[in-house]
Amino acid sequence: MRRKTRLVCVSDTHAYTPSEAGFKLPAGDVLIHAGDLTNHGSSAELRKTMDWIATAEFEVKIIICGNHDITLDPGFYAEYGSQFHGQRLEEPQKCIEVVTQASPSIVYLRHQSALVRLTRPNGPNTIFKIFGSPYSQSSGTWAYGYESSDAAALWNIIPLDTDIVVTHTPPYSHCDSRTEGISVGCKALRGALSKVRPLLAICGHVHESRGSERVRWYPWPTSSAAATVDRKEQEDEVVREVLPPPGSRKQSLVDLTGRKAPKLNNDQFAINNIRTPVSRLFRSSQNALLLPSPERPLERLQGSETEQPTSSSLSSCLKERQSGDKDGSNSQRRETCIVNAAIMATSWPHRGGKRFHAPIVVDLELPVWNEEKEGTENHGLKSVPHTVCPESSG
Repeated sequence: MRRKTRLVCVSDTHAYTPSEAGFKLPAGDVLIHAGDLTNHGSSAELRKTMDWIATAEFEVKIIICGNHDITLDPGFYAEYGSQFHGQRLEEPQKCIEVVTQASPSIVYLRHQSALVRLTRPNGPNTIFKIFGSPYSQSSGTWAYGYESSDAAALWNIIPLDTDIVVTHTPPYSHCDSRTEGISVGCKALRGALSKVRPLLAICGHVHESRGSERVRWYPWPTSSAAATVDRKEQEDEVVREVLPPPGSRKQSLVDLTGRKAPKLNNDQFAINNIRTPVSRLFRSSQNALLLPSPERPLERLQGSETEQPTSSSLSSCLKERQSGDKDGSNSQRRETCIVNAAIMATSWPHRGGKRFHAPIVVDLELPVWNEEKEGTENHGLKSVPHTVCPESSG
């Protein structure tokens, strides 16, 4: 069974609250923020931003950082913090705690995955696997940067059964063009998305390219041919969504359910790889499980941030597709919706003044996690006898 789940997507708020940016947050089930919470990562900016996110009326709020959130990248801040804050340096650990301790409803992802379930009695009761990462490439000196030579290793750790990918950077040639029309997104991320083929990929970073596209994929090539196929050649068709113009009072809605637009052609979900009933994975009041992370490819990330707890034992309960399409799963992942949800519409030096976009609302059908309680078919849940997964402390 699947139910419509409403995701409200924002990015690049740069320390502005919704009222200051001139928009009202639409109602929804999940709020997703794709980074650049602040201008320069000050504790005051972080508290201001986390206050409005924490009090927003969503069951779950999922956030990542961006290149402007410099204090949340301790390795970067130790080296370059004085260039931004002079002698009045912030304490990165305290800044991180502003984010991690803001609200139990907030899921803070740092190049890692989480399994998220919605549990409100009047909500959709759906479940999805999400990967979030703060990394991007920028001109100048900014946080969470990486070299092009590291890009493939960075993005190839996205689990192949990921339902939703949230990155600060856009993928190359998708929602990534500045005013002069030059694509500045990441080619390696585009390549990774062509393998994962998630339902939804949310980004920001390039303010001028806010919008949404549907990418239709060719069938996954055979293993013998896969190595010779260019990632761009795997894209069958790209369709740009038409959203209301700037200043419109109409909601920027992307419908992927088939109600108002063609249904997203993507029918493989992470829940199909779960080897035990979902209720055994979560505590009764728990909405999110941070999943064990693969070894991180960038040295600065290793040991540089306080980790939210995960249970390594979850590895025995979750089967991730890590290479190829041996089980035919990719044949059911034929389409991905890519959303650039930047709220800030202009870039420095903001000639003519700062302008702002509205949030993008995405309606998506996701699998119900607790349908066995309703007496319906246990779709997608594979119960393994004598396998008991521990409750995570995350």
